Amino acid sequence: MNTEPSQLPVAVIGSGPVGLAAAAHLLERGLTPVIFEAGDAPASAVRAWGHVRLFSPWQYDVDAAARRLLTGTGWQEPDADTLPTGAELLEQYLLPLAAVPAIRSTLHTNSEVVAVSREGLDKTHTGGRDTTPFLVRVRNCDGTTADHRVRAVIDASGTWNTPNPLGTAGLAAPGEAEAYGEGFITAPLPDVTGRDRARFAGKHVLVVGAGHSAANTLLALGELAEQEPDTRISWAIRRSSAASVYGGGDLDGLPARGALGSRLRTLVEDGRIELHTSFTITGFKSADSLTVVGTTPRGETQLDVDLLVPATGFRPNLDMLREVRLDLDPAVEAPRALGPLIDPEFHSCGTVTPHGARMLSHPDKDFYITGMKSYGRAPTFLMATGYEQVRSIAAALAGDQQAADDVQLVLPETGVCSTDLGGSCDTVAGCDADGAADQGEVSCCGTPEPAAAAVAAADSCCGSPAPEPAALEVASCCGAPEAEAAPAADSCCAAPEPAFLGIPTGLEHGRSSEQGN
Repeated sequence: MNTEPSQLPVAVIGSGPVGLAAAAHLLERGLTPVIFEAGDAPASAVRAWGHVRLFSPWQYDVDAAARRLLTGTGWQEPDADTLPTGAELLEQYLLPLAAVPAIRSTLHTNSEVVAVSREGLDKTHTGGRDTTPFLVRVRNCDGTTADHRVRAVIDASGTWNTPNPLGTAGLAAPGEAEAYGEGFITAPLPDVTGRDRARFAGKHVLVVGAGHSAANTLLALGELAEQEPDTRISWAIRRSSAASVYGGGDLDGLPARGALGSRLRTLVEDGRIELHTSFTITGFKSADSLTVVGTTPRGETQLDVDLLVPATGFRPNLDMLREVRLDLDPAVEAPRALGPLIDPEFHSCGTVTPHGARMLSHPDKDFYITGMKSYGRAPTFLMATGYEQVRSIAAALAGDQQAADDVQLVLPETGVCSTDLGGSCDTVAGCDADGAADQGEVSCCGTPEPAAAAVAAADSCCGSPAPEPAALEVASCCGAPEAEAAPAADSCCAAPEPAFLGIPTGLEHGRSSEQGN
């Protein structure tokens, strides 16, 4: 208990891709991590969506410090150009990384963090706060709790376990909790053609949402329906059109993502998927089947279905941080400096300045929220962004502020503006499958954006940060290839426009423009 704070370990909450990358960077800086994973194995959330294939190839899915840590262990890096599934990401990268002795000895599974505070100080006490160790309270699998003293905390716990509600105004619809409890509403991204096949075969399934997670589920259901003709598929979105979900097709900078939208469009146009646009859920009635009550421009309507798959995104769980002094954007619940750059009211797929420890800091010194959770309710997070976040944070904790401030990230060009895992679904206009706004980023004459703005796009479980000057950036799924800058044209504030299909910068096309604000 008398250990000097500087000699204590750094707590990393979560052992997903960003959490393990944080541990690798801490080790490289001579710091000791202690990793708490709520699941019974590393990266347990990734296992839940293991059947989903990423849009970015392996060469962009491995963190640099993690790669260096794996060197010499006998690890064989997968083929650089292959697109892995979540299961392959887990088996071929994350589990080998978690098995490296330096990480394995610090990793605690079945250890759910239930509270973070300062030792002996609640949120209201200021004196000596910055030099007082953090206290991390962990609930173990047997229900007991243990307190851990640490010098710093990196919260990389993600948002997977806190999906957005299906109702309006950010609230659950009447009857939603009961529908979940009776099994009518599934978990996000079910394995429709694999382990969950029997649950969906021959059923009437409604998918709610308009992003890539919804698209993936709809395509899987289409495949199932070919083999099980009694399977019926409905799709409900709040938007008036699904055009932004279909994306750029052959013009998409990431071919796998372009093909996704093209295949989905074909299923809808062929009548194999029944699309309900401008559909807002107002309630649920559970009996032998599930009645979904909604409003449309034509009035109230009802859909009777056997199962509903939610694809409306996620939000951060901040309950465990009640005793931490946080400075969060009031809208998106991201760090205050980052919030305006990712607010889906103005950015559904906008560029975000590369950022690190300084922008992610909070009033409680040496506490950071990183990874998907750092974007709060915004849907545009990219895993490669998380890798750069934790590299910068580790440098700051090691006292190398120059390296912490030198944040860089260059991503590939694309013509699609849509998102996957994450976001808020609070407004009628612009709600995508994961809660993102319809398309694009804010007018450069509106909210702050980088001087060298660029068009960006996000895909399955991803989003996109902004480029360094003269670089065009776009997100891929949980990874990010690099691309040459695309030809640009002038916009209202001289921000470049792409020459390919997509959403140009410098024009209003976020939620606010659609609502006439």
